[in-house]
Amino acid sequence: MGSEVIILPAIFGVLFGIYYLFISARNKERMALIEKGADASIFYSSKEKRVTPIWKVLVLNLSLLLMGIGLGIFLAGILTEVIGVKDHIAEPGTIFLMAGAGLFVGFNMTKNLDK
Repeated sequence: MGSEVIILPAIFGVLFGIYYLFISARNKERMALIEKGADASIFYSSKEKRVTPIWKVLVLNLSLLLMGIGLGIFLAGILTEVIGVKDHIAEPGTIFLMAGAGLFVGFNMTKNLDK
């Protein structure tokens, strides 16, 4: 019963620590550049960047992940019925393999969205 009380604040503490380190490191880096005489305009990009909306990336990766899982289940069934591989070996192996392949394809397709 006591572990639930400790885990939740620990998670929030870790998240706060990561955020704090990110902000403080960014501030220190900027202050060092300003002290060396760098112009403050380097922190803000003047040219407009073409950024792919995050929802397109999420939909693409999620759809390819789910297709990979479905294909993995299908291939596990084929391996089990046709070749005779044991269920407990074929199912997790092919599901993880095809899910990883789907995420890899999604990563490569996401890189091409900006072009």
